[in-house]
Amino acid sequence: MQQSLGLVCLVVADYDDALAFFVGKLGFELIEDRFVPEQNKRWVVVAPPGSAGGAQLLLARASAPEQVDRVGDQTGGRVFLFLYTDDFWRDHRRFQDQGVEFVRPPVEQPYGTVAVFKDLYGNLWDLVQMRPRPGTLPHA
Repeated sequence: MQQSLGLVCLVVADYDDALAFFVGKLGFELIEDRFVPEQNKRWVVVAPPGSAGGAQLLLARASAPEQVDRVGDQTGGRVFLFLYTDDFWRDHRRFQDQGVEFVRPPVEQPYGTVAVFKDLYGNLWDLVQMRPRPGTLPHA
């Protein structure tokens, strides 16, 4: 059996504001943006650069009061998503230059280098560069 995580849904207040943040500030790629007339919504999918085959982010506009209440707090204030990178300091610097707010500074952990940032709604993300596991070969 082979399975993979395809999409993670992030409830947002506005499609275009979310795209401006994820594509404009974080450098994600726009995978799909199409109108779904029967539901009066858009199907908007983004993905981190170079993540072919990895999970993608579905930006879903809140359409009910209980969804609106969850925008920016989908996990009760804990880190929600983990953005892996091959160059922590490059991306940390780039995000800071784009005005992304880091709420916890970079630290070295046994598993790698990590810092916590907020998305435009306040959801918490880890920016992480994982250390190679002992005994594994570096990626070519």
